[in-house]
Amino acid sequence: MEVNNIKIDNWIKDGDRPLVIAGPCSAESEEQLMETCRGVKEQGINVMRAGVWKPRTRPGTFEGIGEEALTWIENVKAELGVKFAIEVAMPQHVELALKHNIDILWIGARSTVNPFTVQEIADSLKGVDVPVMIKNPINPDLALWIGAIERIANAGITKLGAIHRGFSSHQKTKYRNIPMWQYPIDLKSKFPNMPIIGDPSHIGGSRDMIFDISQKSLDLNYDGLMIETHRDPDNALSDAKQQVTPERLGEILTNLKIRTSTSDDALFINHLEELRDKIDNIDREIVESIAARMRVVEKIGEYKKENNVTIFQLKRWNNVASTRADWAKSFDLSEDFLEDLYKSIHSESIKIQTEIMNKLTENGK
Repeated sequence: MEVNNIKIDNWIKDGDRPLVIAGPCSAESEEQLMETCRGVKEQGINVMRAGVWKPRTRPGTFEGIGEEALTWIENVKAELGVKFAIEVAMPQHVELALKHNIDILWIGARSTVNPFTVQEIADSLKGVDVPVMIKNPINPDLALWIGAIERIANAGITKLGAIHRGFSSHQKTKYRNIPMWQYPIDLKSKFPNMPIIGDPSHIGGSRDMIFDISQKSLDLNYDGLMIETHRDPDNALSDAKQQVTPERLGEILTNLKIRTSTSDDALFINHLEELRDKIDNIDREIVESIAARMRVVEKIGEYKKENNVTIFQLKRWNNVASTRADWAKSFDLSEDFLEDLYKSIHSESIKIQTEIMNKLTENGK
């Protein structure tokens, strides 16, 4: 997938330390906001977050205080000497945020899915020098995520960042939003200078999962974390289950392991290269095996055509799916991993057989 040649400044680097943004899901009152941010500040965090406008799935729930909360934020900034990040979902939000000296803006997942909305926000940002972070769209669509980034970049914003908050899915998993880690990895490969922030609160949906997801994010070399923090999480007006107290936030950050992206140790480098060489050789064998499999698939496609048999065979596919799951167990591999792998292989097999049948039909056979 091609991406525009856009300029991105890596604006959040603070030595080798990841950026941490923390604060309540929603600004509920000036007292609640001040007390929470004071507690976060005591943990050594200097960039706060709070929801001002809260787009909820259904009406009738708490949808944020609105512009009044921006005045509270200004008071917190003045008293604590911190920076603030908020979500904006329309040009009016951008205008009010800048009017009240908000330091960092982010575009939420519900906005990222709509190119019209993103373009309106982008147009309102022209001529502005402010960091803007873009959350991944609700569903796993890398092109939508990239498109939103390009639209904001085309408005002249160079201080860009991406927030990985996970993806909605019909699957029942332990996550609120399944992480699908490959998507942010693919995004980073296309925009290597762009910071990526992990959002363990929204990925997990439970405060008990925040530490493990945060560690995973840092292990993947993310540039920072955004963690929802509240003075009294159980009584929060929104997303109570996924917020932590400032004290718990401090414990999480203290116990996280910050790893380096590389090592200068000659022994390490040499051994790593040896292992990577082994992987390269094994990967070559895997590709050769897949190629051999697809050649057999071609013969099957031709044979089915000759005998007027449909391409998709449910009984055969069920047999493949179940036996490969058993193989995964016997080799101590993830069943989900093997299932996803064989779904991709099967999809390619269907494509190859379809092309063969169409080609044969065109030739009149």
